[in-house]
Amino acid sequence: MTMTLQFLGAAEEVTGSCHLLTVNDKQVLLDCGLIQGSKADAMRNYQAFRFEPSQIDAVILSHAHIDHSGRIPQLVKSGFKGPIYTHKASAELCAIMLKDAAMLQQRDTERLNKKRLKKGLEPLQALFDEQDVEQTIQQFKPLNYGESIQVLPQLTLQLSDAGHILGSAIVELWISEIGTRKKIVFSGDLGREGMPILDDPEIIKTADLVLMESTYGNRLHRSWQQTIDELEQIFAAAISGSQGNILLPAFSVGRAQELLYLFHLYAKQWDLSRWRICLDSPMAIEATKVYINNYPVMDDDFKRFTQQHPGEHPLLSNVEFIQSTEQSMELNEINQGLIIIAGSGMCNGGRIRCHLEHNLWRPECDVIICGYQAISTPGRMLVDGADYLTIRGKPVKVAAKLHTVGGLSAHADQAELIHWYQQFDNAPPLILVHGEQQVQQDLLAAIQASFAQPAVMLAAKQGDKLDLSALPELVWLT
Repeated sequence: MTMTLQFLGAAEEVTGSCHLLTVNDKQVLLDCGLIQGSKADAMRNYQAFRFEPSQIDAVILSHAHIDHSGRIPQLVKSGFKGPIYTHKASAELCAIMLKDAAMLQQRDTERLNKKRLKKGLEPLQALFDEQDVEQTIQQFKPLNYGESIQVLPQLTLQLSDAGHILGSAIVELWISEIGTRKKIVFSGDLGREGMPILDDPEIIKTADLVLMESTYGNRLHRSWQQTIDELEQIFAAAISGSQGNILLPAFSVGRAQELLYLFHLYAKQWDLSRWRICLDSPMAIEATKVYINNYPVMDDDFKRFTQQHPGEHPLLSNVEFIQSTEQSMELNEINQGLIIIAGSGMCNGGRIRCHLEHNLWRPECDVIICGYQAISTPGRMLVDGADYLTIRGKPVKVAAKLHTVGGLSAHADQAELIHWYQQFDNAPPLILVHGEQQVQQDLLAAIQASFAQPAVMLAAKQGDKLDLSALPELVWLT
């Protein structure tokens, strides 16, 4: 029996999650995400897949974030016709996010082709369009947590709650053959314990191999109370000055809804009545509706409040939804008193770019960075102390007060990742994915130090292929 696993994305880097599982003559993808970051990184999405898309039998999607789902329409466009298994909430979110991605693809490709034509280069085709997305949506097979389904004759799938965003899943896979049974656990992106809205990541006890994300594998987040105190101080200082606006670049799915919930919970404590809170992202608005409709999979506090206060939903109580471009542009005529939540979370697109253009150069304004910033993104440049940010081809001075609030991260930190892995019986072999190279090495060292007996572990490299039939030994074929 042939059983292999090849790492084709998010290997020693964050974004572009993609892993190819082969069982005899059948092939299954774990995620198929868009590569994000610099312009050079984005251009890698135009490269051909390292497999034949028409030969893929199924896709198993851990969650809806674009760095995990964003190339599935491209896969469909290239000939993939099989089912896409994911949690039902993830399927609903993907219907929103992939349509938005298609629109961005068309727009960005048009801009890129203008530059290419001036250089005498051949124009590029958009990776996919709305028609490809519509076909992709038809291929989704929504699942519930805990539901077991046979993906292939030899492959059984079950999803467990990863606590990262709505619908995020830990993927449990059982590969069976006469006399052979192996269990693979893929963490997807793991959330944090005690965070609002979502349940904590589920603990899994058994595995023959664990694939674990490592985004924040070399740092510890502030505690939840420290984070709340930090935000209160930021708002208190901004209110005392009362001369500018507050910008929050936020991922449209997950972070935006978390911020709305916090503004509801702490409206009085943070004295937010003097501020106009605007969610300026059509995609985040649509995603918020999906969150509202899926409250039964939220944590107990969120469910209890929603049930006890039917006319005061915690994601709707004190926010304005900004839908049209005209409404968004009107916000830039207002110099103070606005809290603007807008995408993209890494400041590399979306309406936040326009708001940064109008506010970043103003010392009386505040910018709160509250999510992961990939290398070479404008958000990372701000975090790293850039003096200027180029927006629409022009340099904008960074004079606003910049705050990096790591405690709002939806990713587990080093201690939480180690704790999650420690709950497995007998320390199964561990392979790290979805993390920067140095971060992964720091995490590996920390995990080894926490075990009396050394565990078998390493970070996957791009293109590495593992022989699963040899487990618990890690035997590489390439």
